[in-house]
Amino acid sequence: MADDPRRVLVEAVARLGRETQIHLDERHRHFWVTNLVILSISVMLVIIAVFNVYYIRVLYQDLNGIVFNMDSMHENLRHVKGSMLDITQRIESFDQHVGYMGKITENTASMSGALPRIGGAMRSMNGQVAGIKNEMAVLRGGMLNIDQRVLHMTGSVASMRENVRQIAKPMGMMNPFMP
Repeated sequence: MADDPRRVLVEAVARLGRETQIHLDERHRHFWVTNLVILSISVMLVIIAVFNVYYIRVLYQDLNGIVFNMDSMHENLRHVKGSMLDITQRIESFDQHVGYMGKITENTASMSGALPRIGGAMRSMNGQVAGIKNEMAVLRGGMLNIDQRVLHMTGSVASMRENVRQIAKPMGMMNPFMP
């Protein structure tokens, strides 16, 4: 009875059953670990998504603030430009009035025959007025240069404002989706 052919078959089936159970237990453990990894990654992705939405909202609000500041800066630069134009016109007017000082000096110099002391003072004043006139011409040129630069700054700020507004538009589309 030791060599019963049925016994060999029963032992083979029993060994196959044990190996199958070990394999099934190992598969079940791997599936459990895989499910745990997938679940933890999903939770991390949800947390990251929440932070990303929050940061997008903060970025959108910051970009709106930048656009508002650019609008305000643009408006202020337009006022500065107007003020610079007014200053330039006043300097030009002052320059024209200083031009009459030469004629006044000439007329006073003609009176110097009768009043020699006043004539000497007027001649020294003539040189000073000529210096003032030259300085006013330089100042007028400087004011025109400043006026041009303020005009360029106004254009640059307007361009920057438009660019920031274009950047902020996609963020505005996401605003209805944000909490």
